[in-house]
Amino acid sequence: MEYIERLVGRYPDLTECALSIQAAYLLLETCFSDGKKALVCGNGGSAADSEHIVVELMKGFYLKRPAPVELRAKLLAQLSAEGAYLADHLQGALPAISLVSQTSLVTAFINDVAADMVYAQQVYGYGTPGDVVVGLSTSGNSANVLNALKVGRALGLGTLGFTGAVGGAMVDACDVVIRVPWQQTPDIQERHEAIYHALCAQLEEHFFS
Repeated sequence: MEYIERLVGRYPDLTECALSIQAAYLLLETCFSDGKKALVCGNGGSAADSEHIVVELMKGFYLKRPAPVELRAKLLAQLSAEGAYLADHLQGALPAISLVSQTSLVTAFINDVAADMVYAQQVYGYGTPGDVVVGLSTSGNSANVLNALKVGRALGLGTLGFTGAVGGAMVDACDVVIRVPWQQTPDIQERHEAIYHALCAQLEEHFFS
């Protein structure tokens, strides 16, 4: 796993996380191999990380990911020159949804129902068995993220958590949890970004190289 090995080389403090990072990769690889999707959530800086993860999965990261030959042929047959433009500008995607980005739904649910259930509701609505809920919480105790993971597990989804050294309640809510050995939020989030970059790059290499 080239990118994960490179990650640990750059961040030696993550050596103790190497096995959980590899387990996270395998969980996501199985998810996407089975035609399933990732549902990603967090708060504050971790909400920004949720959107960042989706970007790297849904479009080219290191690679260009051209549209499949079969799709290009269909577009050309149906639309000629316009079809060529569409085919040239589509990129292979690993399906992922940032649950933090649904502004109207999020604010309506917070106002009308319960703030700590806003991600759980989306997992319930979007999720199918075999999908993976990815939750980011530096404390490991964010109620809305934990509820999403718990509902996901009950529905037969995989659960992957990113957290810090303490781990919090997330440790028991996830199939795989990556606990970076830091206490302060900025230090934890710096490592989270490096880890999910490595995971996304490794997934891209597997599916699109």
